[in-house]
Amino acid sequence: MLTRLNTKSERKLAKQICKVVLDHFEKQYSKELGDAWNTIRDILITPSCWQYAVLLNRFNYSFELERDLRLKGYHTLFQGSLPYYPKSMKCYLSKTPDRMPSERHQIGNLKKYYLLNAASLLPVLALELRDGEKVLDLCAAPGGKSIALLQCAYPGYLHCNEHDSLRLRWLRQTLESFIPQPLVNVIKVSELDGREMGDAQPEMFDKVLVDAPCSNDRNWLFSSDSQKAAWRISQRSNLPVLQIELLRSAIKALRPGGLLVYSTCTLSKAENQDVISEILNSYSNIIPVDIKEMARTCSQDFTFAPTGQECGLLVIPDKGKAWGPMYVAKLKKSWTT
Repeated sequence: MLTRLNTKSERKLAKQICKVVLDHFEKQYSKELGDAWNTIRDILITPSCWQYAVLLNRFNYSFELERDLRLKGYHTLFQGSLPYYPKSMKCYLSKTPDRMPSERHQIGNLKKYYLLNAASLLPVLALELRDGEKVLDLCAAPGGKSIALLQCAYPGYLHCNEHDSLRLRWLRQTLESFIPQPLVNVIKVSELDGREMGDAQPEMFDKVLVDAPCSNDRNWLFSSDSQKAAWRISQRSNLPVLQIELLRSAIKALRPGGLLVYSTCTLSKAENQDVISEILNSYSNIIPVDIKEMARTCSQDFTFAPTGQECGLLVIPDKGKAWGPMYVAKLKKSWTT
């Protein structure tokens, strides 16, 4: 009986990890990342060692929650000094794979915290958001980065866009769960194809975040439908084309002197460094912004792989730092074309 149970649970585990995706990643990432891939792979295929950060909601702050997190051994993100880390953002990390329960969505009640992969705060912080700015979150669902942006500053206007209608519903619910009504009034939610935003709102925004659709490494590894997974893999080479088109649109929407941050949750060089190189090679008015200081400041919490770019960081999952993958690139639009 015990043997049968063991075999059954082994089958269940084998079903969880999609072999088609793992084999594809194995070929690509062992080439791109070398020896580091072995550790990354072991973490990605073992959800029990994944870590979750707790981002406190400043619009429903709980002193008791913050005290309990400290008592449990959680520490704040960026204990080092990052010049543009806002005091209003409070994010707690645990060194162990401890996971707080998710709060239920209740109409009229704001949630106290948001669970997220801590690396996904890096693109938000790289934007250096300040009060009163006009901000565009071009691919905003499920809404975690929009929520994080609002923990940093009070924008004069925040435009959250999501082209996928199912994901748009998720985004609306996230905003409703975390943001008080007066602030909701300065947020616009739209369902535009992101590639059309630049033409629709040229040079409108001070800051633009492009958290692009990508081959989401963590999710893809656990695709339950292997046929769908195989199709995704076959379509993977089309993603950089979409990502570049979204960036071109974002550049049009950005005012001269404004900052643009591009991010993905994949390790893929084709969707990360190569996309940014293509943009830098085709625009004389787009300047790379050095973000090495960010990596130095938070190296105690995150492990980085070399990207060969001063404007690009790649967080890779590591033992005891199971954050990422997360690629972040920072660009500036100059006043001269």
